[in-house]
Amino acid sequence: MKKYFYVLFILLSFLLLFNCKKEKTVEDKSLETIKNKKSFIVGMDDSFPPMGFRDDSSNIIGFDVDLAKEVANRMGVNVVFKPVDWSGVVLSLQKGDIDVIWNGLTITDERKANIGFSKPYLKNRQVLVVLSDSEITSKDDLNGSILGLQLGSSSEIALDNNTELKNNLKEIKKYSDNVEALLDLGVKRIDAVLVDEIVARYYVLKKPELKVLSESLGDEEYGIGFRKQDISFMNEVDKILDVIKTDGKGEEISNKWFGTNIMY
Repeated sequence: MKKYFYVLFILLSFLLLFNCKKEKTVEDKSLETIKNKKSFIVGMDDSFPPMGFRDDSSNIIGFDVDLAKEVANRMGVNVVFKPVDWSGVVLSLQKGDIDVIWNGLTITDERKANIGFSKPYLKNRQVLVVLSDSEITSKDDLNGSILGLQLGSSSEIALDNNTELKNNLKEIKKYSDNVEALLDLGVKRIDAVLVDEIVARYYVLKKPELKVLSESLGDEEYGIGFRKQDISFMNEVDKILDVIKTDGKGEEISNKWFGTNIMY
């Protein structure tokens, strides 16, 4: 009997060792694959200023764009930006259409169940944007109103977490991007937009007819999304970002887009 248990122990140990080596092989190959093809593909919403959007010449620019370019440069590879439907961005990553999601991606438990995340690099809040002359001063004033938000965004989660607000709304309109929602707000088709504060502050600077309410509907953190098995690639990006945060480059990029250093 003792001999039987000893043999069983050896077999189980061998299987555990084999699985560990197998996982390590998968982990190592993700970074190796990126290095070999000399590029990685960033999936993004190209209508999400100031994180990633198109300028007047249709070039993709933004804070996350500059950050991804800097990481790619330090890795010795190129970066390709691929606009995707944001509501299906996780599926695009899992299918292999893109290598990372890097565009103001909020870290949520739901997303963590399906993808891996880098260390957080920005803090964010969910806020309400209304017209400057609006009588709405808080979420309590939205009873019977029409609220707009981006489909598939963390704004949906924030609204779900504010049950009383959600139940008291007249209608919830969901848009493919925040730009469309804010345009509808400007022509009074809706009464307010629930959106990332970073996006809201950027827009309000350019459009004085809008204002951001001080109230927060949820605190968040931004991270970069990876396939769960791409651990070595994720670790390499984390390592480079740590250096960028301390050597002045992160502050330089932050100042360019926000006028202050918002990375942490």
